[in-house]
Amino acid sequence: MRGHIQRRGKQSWRLKFDLGCDPLTGKRKTRYVTVRGKRADAERELRAVLYRHDKGVAIDPSKITVAQFLDEWLSDVASQRVAPKSLERYRGLVENQIKPHLGTIPLQKLRPANVAGWIQTLIGLGKLSTRSIRHAHGVLRTALNHAAAIEVVERNVASIIKPPTLERSEIATLKEDEIADTLEKMEGHSLYPIVALAIGTGARRGEIAALRWSDLDIDAATVRIERSLEQTKDGLRIKPPKTAAGRRTLSLPAFAVKAVREHRRQQLELRLALGAGTLPADMPVFGDVEGNWPSPYSITDRWRDAIKSRKIPKVTFHALRHSHASALIAAGLDVVTVSRRLGHASPALTLSVYSHLFNNKDEAAALAIDDALSK
Repeated sequence: MRGHIQRRGKQSWRLKFDLGCDPLTGKRKTRYVTVRGKRADAERELRAVLYRHDKGVAIDPSKITVAQFLDEWLSDVASQRVAPKSLERYRGLVENQIKPHLGTIPLQKLRPANVAGWIQTLIGLGKLSTRSIRHAHGVLRTALNHAAAIEVVERNVASIIKPPTLERSEIATLKEDEIADTLEKMEGHSLYPIVALAIGTGARRGEIAALRWSDLDIDAATVRIERSLEQTKDGLRIKPPKTAAGRRTLSLPAFAVKAVREHRRQQLELRLALGAGTLPADMPVFGDVEGNWPSPYSITDRWRDAIKSRKIPKVTFHALRHSHASALIAAGLDVVTVSRRLGHASPALTLSVYSHLFNNKDEAAALAIDDALSK
């Protein structure tokens, strides 16, 4: 391969270089690159271009924009590898947070400075949380990883610029006395058995919504978590747990057993009254009388209404899961046991979420080692 440098202006140079013959057409392949600066800069760039082609890592010129590439990536790659609910989130971030600011830039001309400026713009707008900005950055970084892998770009510029640091705040939970008070206030409410399971097992909303009667052994006081119910714009979808640890069998506290037993009795009476027969083993625990799955969104909406009508502490439904974990930690259970009950992939994840609660036991640890030494 040979190259040639031609002056195009006072501080502009055109590089012309020969890439040899195309093996398919037999025609010679010639590329042009414009460089601004001194001749030494042009010579350096020419050497770099020829070196990359010689090593087989050269990137063919492309005029595709960031927006065009992201659309193709979402349709072809992300749609095959990402769960529908996550794909909805990806599309929303691309359309609302990435395209308006970076979409018109040619993909191969996207630079770290563009990414850094974009992040500062999102922060300056004051409309997004730090977590949302990090998610938007993560989507761009993932897409550009693919662009680099298929050699559309030489490097992932989004990996160079780090997103804003997420300040970890303590998770809002029900305190020990509030848990009992909440359960008492929820008695008689249609959502009570769901709340009882959330507090009593730490299961996620989708996991509780996906329960079938065959997953519950009321006499043995256990529940088997094997799937989750996800709600997307296209409807409801049953999906498996993200990891093997997500499949687990949990023992039920007495209040949860009582709540589920009463719920089963009411559901069975209603079906018999309507002539629908007994409860099939594969029927959703919290579905309607016809066996349709419950809407996870409606569970959250009903919880919000219950908070107002029954004067319950203002926490999210997901906070019931955290309340369960907090109660276990306060009772002295070790991190491995807590992690298994929550279905976390590893105890490290549990520690990253609840480390502030385990830290509260540091004084007790000091007293314990003191006691050991005195013996």
